[in-house]
Order: sequence, then structure tokens, then C-alpha cells
Amino acid sequence: MTPFLDALDERVLVCDGAMGTMLYAKGVFINRCFDALNLTDGDRVVEVHDAYVRAGADVIETNTFGANRIKLRGFGLADSLQDINAEGARLARRAANGRAYVAGAIGPLGLRIEPFGRMGRDEAEAYFREQAEALVAGGVDLFMMETFRDVNELLAAIAAVRSVCALPVVAQMTIEEDGNSFDGAPPEQFVPALEPHADVVGVNCSVGPASMLETIERMSEISSARLSAQPNAGRPRDIEGRNIYLSSPEYIASYARRFMTHGVRLVGGCCGTTPEHIRQIAIAVKAFAPEMTRAVSERSSTTPHAPAVGVARGEVAATVPRAERSLLARAIADRRFATIVELTPPKGYVSDALLECAMRLKTHGVDAVHIPDGHRGARMSALSLAMLVQQQGSIETVLQYSCRDRNLLGMQSDLLGAHAMGIRNVMIVTGDESHVGDYPDATAVFDVDSIGLTNLVSRLNQNLDIGGQPIGVPTAFHIGVKVNPGAEDLDAEIRRFDYKVEAGAEFAVTTPVFDRETFERFFKRIESRKLPLIIGLWPFESVLNAEFMANEVPGVRVPDSVIERMRRASGPDAARAEGVAIAREMGAAVRSLVQGAHVAAPSGRIESAVEVLTGLR
Repeated sequence: MTPFLDALDERVLVCDGAMGTMLYAKGVFINRCFDALNLTDGDRVVEVHDAYVRAGADVIETNTFGANRIKLRGFGLADSLQDINAEGARLARRAANGRAYVAGAIGPLGLRIEPFGRMGRDEAEAYFREQAEALVAGGVDLFMMETFRDVNELLAAIAAVRSVCALPVVAQMTIEEDGNSFDGAPPEQFVPALEPHADVVGVNCSVGPASMLETIERMSEISSARLSAQPNAGRPRDIEGRNIYLSSPEYIASYARRFMTHGVRLVGGCCGTTPEHIRQIAIAVKAFAPEMTRAVSERSSTTPHAPAVGVARGEVAATVPRAERSLLARAIADRRFATIVELTPPKGYVSDALLECAMRLKTHGVDAVHIPDGHRGARMSALSLAMLVQQQGSIETVLQYSCRDRNLLGMQSDLLGAHAMGIRNVMIVTGDESHVGDYPDATAVFDVDSIGLTNLVSRLNQNLDIGGQPIGVPTAFHIGVKVNPGAEDLDAEIRRFDYKVEAGAEFAVTTPVFDRETFERFFKRIESRKLPLIIGLWPFESVLNAEFMANEVPGVRVPDSVIERMRRASGPDAARAEGVAIAREMGAAVRSLVQGAHVAAPSGRIESAVEVLTGLR
């Protein structure tokens, strides 16, 4: 056969349609691993491939879209990765039988990678590389990277393939109806980012042909790359509990002709499309006048290109200097000992007592009130309470924001709203699992962790959203993170701390510290980072409180001598006084090493917190 790229330059090629749709129609339940059918029901996979070839497809994709180690692990099939991918390529080649090119299908990992996710790009490349190696071993002619929402992850996948072989690469993003990627990157941004690395740049999935045409038009205006388009058969509709795609083959084919007038060289279908859709597309391609297909050629050097990912178009608004973002930021910038007291959101929605506490803390000279983002019981949201405290308590807040319950786009919206309401200090945490508290069966999201969210907030401060687009006016968040000096794996904790600093953290608050040696050992290892550090202090109320902290709170170290002091206290008042003394002594011991103190107010007793701080000023 003619080499794939040569054939693509000679004529428009037709790609196949949906594999999952056809397997589902053949009785394969959606809770099964479709990729594993390569090993358990290969004849059924070959039947789908053969139907597309007979319908006129010039390119068929292997049944390996989700056959990476991360997704296969969810089915207990990670050890079968090599066999699933290699066999997927062999099955497709058997069906093609020299009549069509075989494209090794690779989809996203299903996890976010840096800068917003926990996975490093090098780690992602390693996962993509082992899948690519197996597909090459099975005998693919090219690679089809499809349905990617994140340009960074798609670039990692391309790099992995390039490290394995020199086969052609088709790189396809998935888009919303506005033409932007799911993370908000427009084609004017993701196409120039992909063009130097891929042989074909395109879009697939998520939307029907009408919305995709508008995106293709925008892509053709700013790119000289070979383009591809594989729309869904419209948006799915729920009919008696089943997702049904209603765009007819003739309707899809009418848009295939329009795609070609805008330079698309590879056209096919995605979810909901069938061999009949591909048959009609193939008829449209053959009927399309050859002279009307735009040859792929080098454009004039004056062709405008959008800036690379992460660079805003037009004039970039100046970021707000750190010291001007909040009163707390000013205190830290001026090297003044900053004071923060934690107030837990109340159960229900009545906050009068807490607001009174906030006002009293203001009169005692406390710089800010920290509002934790808890999940135990029916409590007011931290964001709502922070806004009330600032409006009615007349004291600045530090909003703790957890990654646990929201996806990345939801977090971005929340934070923009928080900024609009006057919140400036944010404490970013990953959050605890939801198997504790009043609702142990509640589910968690964890779309990103605290490192990824710190990257997001830092970008907002630079006038950029998740997709690298300007938001109009930069935010002015003062970015804080948590760090645990008593972590069981201190090397891992410091490594994550370094990532947070790199992501844009501007100050850090420790978990409660009760042991000077533990803190000083930790401080020596992070001192060179020069990040303002605020020590966390907890005034015990009773020996039970101390024993709980020592034995049931991971990563917190309470010396035996401290517990013994609490045991010797006679009565509740004496125990409370001893707890205050212990916290105050701890703060005084390390005061020269830190730039402030964060004090908890157990059971809402702000008097204890104030007493601790009074002894440190």
C-alpha cells in the first residue's frame, strides 16, 4: 500500500466509526472492558472492523482506546496490557487484509497530569510508551491519539510514540460546542501547540458535526497542518434508559463534504456512528470534486499563529504584587509575626455566635480567621462563612479550599466567585477521604490534588484560566498550603512541599506541632526554600484530647512528656491552662524560625487561642 501520509496528501481518506457503539449493539454490556474482547471474543471485534472496511473505510482503529495500564488496572487486567494491545492490532490487520490502514488507537489515561494532576509528564509518557510498544509489535501502520481534553497529556502521548517508532501520528482533541477543549483551550491555542509534533491534527467525539464544522473552520484559518474530523452522531438522547444517537448517515455525510472544503484530509465518525454512516461518508468523499480538496502546502510565513499553550493572547494584565493582595500578605511581607485563629463552620446555617467570636478576635489584634473546609455533618460551607465573617465580623479570613468534593472546572468557578466576593487568602488542601464523619458513604472527587489546584490559582493570578486563556483581570489571591513536619514519610512530604512551592505557594501553615525536635529537623530541610512558614499550634483541653491527637491523628507527634503533663493536670480548668501553656511554649521555642502562628480554638473556645497568641507577641 502507498505510505499513509502520501495517500493522505493524494486524496481524502475515510476513517471508521464507533467501536463501542457496535460492540454494545452486539450484546456486550457497558460495564465490561471492551478492550479485553481482543483476547476473549476476537471474532466479534473482527466482525466490526470488517463491516467498516466493507463500508468503505480507508483506516480502521484498533480496539485499544482504553488499553493503557491505568484503565486496565480498574478491571484487574493490567498484566494483560501487552497481549490486549498486540492482539488488537493483529485483529484489525486481519480484518483490513490489505484493504485499509490500521491505526493504533490510544486514548487518555483517565488521570490528570501535571500541572493540575498528581502524575508527572514523564510518568504519563511511560504509560503511553508501553501501550505504543505493544501496538507496534502487533503491526499498526499509524497511531490515532483521540478524545484528549488536555493538550499536555496529548503531547506526552505523542512524545511516547515518537520514542518508540517513526510511524505517522494523528492527534485529536475533544471539544465542547463552543469549540474549546473541555479545559477551555480554544483551537487557536491547541492547534499550534500540536502542529509541530503531529502529522495530522484534528478533533473528535463529544459534539455533533455542526459544532465540529465551526471548529474546523477556525482551525483551517490558523494552520497549514493536515486536518481530521470525527464527530459523534449528534448528542446522545436518553430513550427508555438507553443513550441513542439520532443523526442520520445522510446528515453526517453532508457535513463530511463541508469538512473537506476546509482542508480536512481524514474524515470519519465517533460515538454513535455505524458502518452505514461510514458508507455514506465514503460516497460523499468519492463524489467530491478532486480539484476542490485543498492540497496540503506550506503557507506564507505571514500566516498568523496563536501563542503556545499557557501564553495569553494580546496584552497580559500585570499581576498584583504579593504584599498588596491582603492584610495578611502585607504582614508577612513586612516580616511582622502574623496571627491566625481557626474557627470551624457551625452546624446548620445560624452563624451568630461564630461571627461574635470573629469580632472579638479582631479586637484582640488577630490578623485573620481561618475557616476550614470540613465535611463532617450538615455544616455551612467554608466559602459562605468566610464571606459572612469578612462582611459582618470585620476581620480578614483565610479560606481553606479542599480538592475533595469538586472537579477542576468547578473549583475554578468557585474561586473566581470567592474573589468577586472579596476573599483573598486561600489555604489549598487535597482533603481527606470521605470514609470518616457523619456520612461515611459519601463519595469524593479528587479530580486534582493540592499541587494541581495551587497551579490553577497561580494561573488565575497571572490572568489565565485552566485552558491558558485570559480571564480579563488577574485575581489577587494570597496562596497558602499545608505541610506536615511530623509526616511518617518525611522525604515524600518535602518532595510534595517543593512541588507546591514550584506551583506558586506563597506561605505554608504546618499541622499542629508539639515536638520541637520534630519541627527543627523538618525546618532544616526546607529552610533554603525561603517560603514564609506559619506554625500550627493546638491548645489541648484535656488528657483525652492529647491522647487522641497522639494516637489517632496520622502524622502528628505528641511526646510522652507532653501527655504526662496533661495527665497531671487536676480538673478541667487546670487541664485547659496546661494545654495553653504547652502550645505557648512550643510557639516560643520556634518563634525565631517562623513568621506567624496558626492556633486552633477547640470547641470554639477562642479564649485559649488568644492566650496562646498573647504569650507569643
